[in-house]
Amino acid sequence: MRRLLSACCVLILLVPIFLALPVKAADPWLEVAGGDGPGKGKKVVLVSGDEEYRSEEALPQLAKILARHHGFDCTVVFAIDPATGTINPNTNDNIPGLEKLGNADLMVIATRFRNLPDEQMKHVDAFLKAGKPVVAMRTATHAFNIPEGRTYRRYSWDFPGEGFAQGFGRQVLGETWISHHGGHGSESTRGLLAPDAKDHPILRGIKDGEIWGPTDVYGVRLPLPGDSKPLVLGAVLAGMKPDSPPVTGEKNEPMMPVAWTKSYSVEGGPKGRSFTTTMGAATDMTAEGTRRMLVNACYWAAGLEAKIPEKSKVDIVGSFEPTPFGFNGAKKGLTPADYR
Repeated sequence: MRRLLSACCVLILLVPIFLALPVKAADPWLEVAGGDGPGKGKKVVLVSGDEEYRSEEALPQLAKILARHHGFDCTVVFAIDPATGTINPNTNDNIPGLEKLGNADLMVIATRFRNLPDEQMKHVDAFLKAGKPVVAMRTATHAFNIPEGRTYRRYSWDFPGEGFAQGFGRQVLGETWISHHGGHGSESTRGLLAPDAKDHPILRGIKDGEIWGPTDVYGVRLPLPGDSKPLVLGAVLAGMKPDSPPVTGEKNEPMMPVAWTKSYSVEGGPKGRSFTTTMGAATDMTAEGTRRMLVNACYWAAGLEAKIPEKSKVDIVGSFEPTPFGFNGAKKGLTPADYR
């Protein structure tokens, strides 16, 4: 009994010490380990950070699909409010974890007008100079908005300099921000396979109309530059449902590409692959065909096109109820760990 009392006294004395010890904060990114599949051993970093289209919801789900069904090891990084440690897409100058691009095989990016510090942008720069592959979603055409005088100004969506005009969007992906072509919030998008691209591996297992999203078609300049190859054309629909009819008139004559491939090179470095879709809001991922296009694009970009299944598995992992797009609509108080 005396020994028991002594032990209890020691524990009581130690409790304040334990409580005073610093608690290790959770990492400000999400790690999703890959299972079995053709992507096993490949590392994907998914970069979220947009105020409108809920990339902070879309990319964790895409990471889970890539990891659970296809074997890719995935890391999702987020716009983090440094004062609270929570995800805040309106924080446009902080995406911790970009150093993980150093050993990544693929970057998936869905950011909008980010003004990241040099210490973070240097990892994006090194990745692109190495010619590594990129899969870009929705607002990634205007991923960065970096002011004059900064080291990585050339990646800005409006960069005017010769040799890298209009920055990351135009030079790496094929287009920068141009316009809303369809009616924003009133005219959704149906994806139709480009006639000369139906046999492209990214479109394997996808039929006309299976790619859909409530986001509108973006405007692009035709033809797209260099070796850009349109894969999917966006039919502007007169409504916000998958079975809404196409609008009549100029908006669909001709249709704008909403998905294409391109090669790129930064400062004469190795040539890399990019895939871009101007679709990709979290709500767009409710359509199985849209998810399949994104998964197949990750295979292709990573050089695994020969391993794309005849119909890649894109079942939702866990629960996924995406928030409608719109400014200031992000869920508040969440951390990356909440998306496990």
